[in-house]
Amino acid sequence: MTDDAIHTRIDSLIAEEHDLRTRLGAGEITESEEHARLQVLETQLDQAWDLLRQRRARREFGENPDGAEARSANTVENYRN
Repeated sequence: MTDDAIHTRIDSLIAEEHDLRTRLGAGEITESEEHARLQVLETQLDQAWDLLRQRRARREFGENPDGAEARSANTVENYRN
């Protein structure tokens, strides 16, 4: 996946987050539906940002950015622990 493709994915996920909030405000979905989907979106965003950072780091150190691989949700969600 290229940097541009990752940025496009990130933009799409952010747009979906905004759409969920709009739909909640309009009463089209419940808070629990919004919350469940937001959790998934946030994890996917974390994975996309992590992949982008990996690619940038590989490039910075003269490595092929295409060698970067998406990490599992569990890995990216537990960095702070």
